[in-house]
Amino acid sequence: MADYLIRGTAANDFVRAFAVTMRDTAETARERHHLSPVACAALGRTMAAALMMGADMKNDKDVLTIQFLCDGPIGGITATANAHGEVKGFVEHPEVMLPPNAYGKLDVGGAVGGGMLHVLKDIGLKEPYAGEVDIRSGEIAEDLTYYFAVSEQVPSVVALGVLMDKEEATVRCAGGYIIQLMPDCPEEIIAALEKACVTAPPVTTMLNEGGTPESILKKLLGPLGFKVMDEMPVRFHCDCSKERVEKALIAMGRGEIRSLIAEGKPVTLNCHFCNTDYTFSQEELIGILQKLQAPK
Repeated sequence: MADYLIRGTAANDFVRAFAVTMRDTAETARERHHLSPVACAALGRTMAAALMMGADMKNDKDVLTIQFLCDGPIGGITATANAHGEVKGFVEHPEVMLPPNAYGKLDVGGAVGGGMLHVLKDIGLKEPYAGEVDIRSGEIAEDLTYYFAVSEQVPSVVALGVLMDKEEATVRCAGGYIIQLMPDCPEEIIAALEKACVTAPPVTTMLNEGGTPESILKKLLGPLGFKVMDEMPVRFHCDCSKERVEKALIAMGRGEIRSLIAEGKPVTLNCHFCNTDYTFSQEELIGILQKLQAPK
């Protein structure tokens, strides 16, 4: 199944919903960053949320970033998505390994620990919108549910999951859904939604059994008149390039570049988001310095 995301509404627009399936996207992240199973689960869940939240951005250049600035052994999680279904992300310690939690599942909460959850929305203003809340459990979906309630005052149900193949240590399925209540939503709709969500299987169970974003949301919202509004493909994509990395080198200033040249060897810089290395030879470094010293 191709990776894609849908948006829809139910209950005469009192409910809006997003759902995504992204097995290949999560597997690409695992391969690029050499993620352990628990790190893959943590980053995959965060990227799934970023994709759905990013799909709600209004303009082509809008960007949404989710950051878990945490004190657990994973060290931190960052995922960035745009309105076109493109996402990238990384964790500080991709090698983290933990025993299963009390339920026999990957211990994402233990890997994350405590700290702060930040959501940044760059919508072209002078300063990006920033919301933050305490990390409540480290289980990603629970923390984002809390974020929506406290920072955006939007009652939400967030379900995220990454199922790993125990034999191959690859991603078997990944995805999630976000369901949100609009202002003045009638109590009977809220009660029906709560009942549906409490009785629903885990999102990875539904995906692993062949479920699609449409079938998952229809299972939850079908009795409320669910309808799909639009669909878009999603993928892991990083827009880094050697030219962009060169700009970062230039920003370091002439003094730092002279120091790098004095070391007499090539310099390699790494993109945290996609783990791509960019190497600059001594000749290239000298050329960058000459650009900086040339009269304007």
